[in-house]
Amino acid sequence: MSRRVRRLVLIIDADPAFRRLAVQALSTEADCREAASVEDGLEILDRRDPDLIVACLDGGAAAGAETIESLRFAGYEGPILATSARVSLGSAVEAMRAGASDVAGKPLSATDLLRRVGKLMEADRPAARPAAPGRRDSADFQGFIGTSPAMTEIYEQIRRIGPSRAPVFVTGESGTGKEVTAQAVHTLSGRPATRFVALNCGAIPKDLMESEIFGHVKGAFTGATEDRAGAAELADGGTLFLDEICEMDLALQTKLLRFIQTGEMRRVGDTRTRAVDVRFVCATNRDPLADVAAGRFREDLYYRLCVLPIHLPPLRRRGDDVLALAEAFLARFSAEEGRHFRGFDAAAADIVSRYSWPGNVRQLQNVIRRLVVMHDGERVTAPMLPLALAHGSQPMAAPVAGPTHVAGSPPMVEPFWVQERRIIEEALAAFDGNLSRAAAALEISPSTIYRKRESWAREGLLQAG
Repeated sequence: MSRRVRRLVLIIDADPAFRRLAVQALSTEADCREAASVEDGLEILDRRDPDLIVACLDGGAAAGAETIESLRFAGYEGPILATSARVSLGSAVEAMRAGASDVAGKPLSATDLLRRVGKLMEADRPAARPAAPGRRDSADFQGFIGTSPAMTEIYEQIRRIGPSRAPVFVTGESGTGKEVTAQAVHTLSGRPATRFVALNCGAIPKDLMESEIFGHVKGAFTGATEDRAGAAELADGGTLFLDEICEMDLALQTKLLRFIQTGEMRRVGDTRTRAVDVRFVCATNRDPLADVAAGRFREDLYYRLCVLPIHLPPLRRRGDDVLALAEAFLARFSAEEGRHFRGFDAAAADIVSRYSWPGNVRQLQNVIRRLVVMHDGERVTAPMLPLALAHGSQPMAAPVAGPTHVAGSPPMVEPFWVQERRIIEEALAAFDGNLSRAAAALEISPSTIYRKRESWAREGLLQAG
């Protein structure tokens, strides 16, 4: 933790002994405020905006995930370190899904507390936050480009998820940036930068996949002429990214599950086990639950891996990010190819912005690279673009049906906040009031729902209409 800027930490715990320990552990690095209950903590939040909250999940009127949800509902967006004397895999998953940044079991030593708080604050430093809207031609967050609301939510998820040790499961269409997401999670994890190993399960023959993950010893099979470490050992102490995880053979899924459960693995043909510490990030462009239902993917493995889910939006849902990405790719490839492009003219920009991009960011990148190789000039013009783009350009999303419009009368359009409120309330009803599940279904963060509902309640609009 930096000693240059004094941070504010709010400690919410009914145990005065733990509060004293926390204040002593953190006092040289941060100013601390104490609260004996969630209610007292919420009162402090009304007056102050802490940089981090340490909140106990045990006992009180609000326990477990409800503690985290109440803090998020109050509008707090910073990191939360949840503590509990009764931590289990289930309770940890529930707390993380409710919005906790990390979960620690008690008793917690002063050294461990200081380390965890330091890691969360480092991940939450301003340089790691999403860039201000309107910025273009540069990476806005950890290798991503774009400042659309959809991506801002993703940046926030990654920022909170990064410092955790829990597995991450990334879903989304092909070309949406799943490996960039995995790399960003690793960068914010605090693990060694060189210990990120990516493996595409769909690109490796099934009979070689076990060796690729776990390695092999000399003579294990034909062609095994020497001992070889696999991806798991190479990622020891870091992150193992398994892309297209749903392509993995069922027999190997069983061995992967055992590795996740025990932290131990065995090279192909070896007799001894090896302890390996990796943080798993997995990804797929398929519906994993459909594969589970069809018997192609083990249900127990899915729930072991899908602790912290991230769903990446398709490019057609990212609005102005499309042109921002196109301009960034144009600048990069022009420099590489010695071209002189400095942007798009109005007609070309309109075509690029309106096209649906079924291949997402990867397709856009390939189109711009080909364009730069085949043409030159100061501005990209419409004739330089593939004909398929011009002929297939269409609005990014179809208009939502609204109230019937009577000819000769002003259009009947509901205010945006009314539509937004209805969508959120319908999602909450569909999931029996579960805020975290409703947020996941809407592909927004739980804190967004908390803030909006609190605002509507203050204005007397929550039950209106």
